[in-house]
Amino acid sequence: MQRLRDQLEKKYDKYCDLEFIQNDPIQIPHRFDLMQDREIIGFWTAVLAWGQRVTIINKANLLVDFMDGAPYDFVCNYEAADLKRFADFKHRTFNYTDTLYFLHFFQQYYREQDSLEQAFAKHISAEDRDVEKALIGFHEQFFSYGDFPQRTKKHIATPARKSACKRINMFLRWMVRNDGRGVDFGDWKQIKMSQLVCPLDVHVERVGRHLGLIQRKQRDWLTAQELTANLRLLDPEDPVKYDYALFSMGVLEKDSLI
Repeated sequence: MQRLRDQLEKKYDKYCDLEFIQNDPIQIPHRFDLMQDREIIGFWTAVLAWGQRVTIINKANLLVDFMDGAPYDFVCNYEAADLKRFADFKHRTFNYTDTLYFLHFFQQYYREQDSLEQAFAKHISAEDRDVEKALIGFHEQFFSYGDFPQRTKKHIATPARKSACKRINMFLRWMVRNDGRGVDFGDWKQIKMSQLVCPLDVHVERVGRHLGLIQRKQRDWLTAQELTANLRLLDPEDPVKYDYALFSMGVLEKDSLI
């Protein structure tokens, strides 16, 4: 166990660096100083984060342009005529219908709350092992603002459907983790770093299995919890920091795992 910890600590130290931002979707919320801007475009970027990273970054930048470079101000003040500019926006299966509901949700939500943190944090307590209840509660709240398109539900994952929730967990990592390295923001204080669940994508899964951190055959919520539980044995307070190690080993060092 100590050998594995030393290996992952070394990789974490190598890859959790500001250079990481240059090729990662987290660069999008890094464009902003206002927390609400980071919340809105960070969440949206994370939801779109499947496929090639260059494409994800380009699509997220397009959203920023459509929101006049100020996501929070735009969602709070847009009018119906402003929505036409999004008509041709699409990323894979995410389309104009989904875009309209995302904007509707943000506008309604920020009329009531100052931060998106509360939409997650209010559903869990400090005694909860992880953010499972937060993700389930957020999903329910996201689709509570009037009529919503059924098709949009597939874009917001929830443990209630056994999803690994990779993109939402990645967003929470961005907003909650604070290790002083300047990659994750650490804006949110009501969720503990120890409660985060490791984002489980194909790269992290492959490396996790290679290292014996995953035994389950599926890639689902229980598998994400299994991986995170094993990472907690290495660092109980900040298990998800090893996401940097696992992901980068899977993408940048994949030949060494053969």
